[in-house]
Amino acid sequence: MDDILLSILRVAYQVMTIYYYLMFASIILSWTPYKTSNIGVFIDRLVDPYLGLFRNKFIIGMMDLGTLIGIILFQLLLTFIGQVI
Repeated sequence: MDDILLSILRVAYQVMTIYYYLMFASIILSWTPYKTSNIGVFIDRLVDPYLGLFRNKFIIGMMDLGTLIGIILFQLLLTFIGQVI
């Protein structure tokens, strides 16, 4: 039973790592004209359900720090799962 749970955690860790890099790709693309390209729209559709939870909630001046906080929390969860496996 432990082997099955460990295998599931390893797969979840790999999927979450890919999602983590997609979040960074979305942020980098948001600064370029490629944001509206097919790949940019596709990446946005993948990461917006998570990052959308944090947008417009942590605003300081003209800066929205919600995305940064979302990535930090995701990284903490990813680190925790990495420590477990």
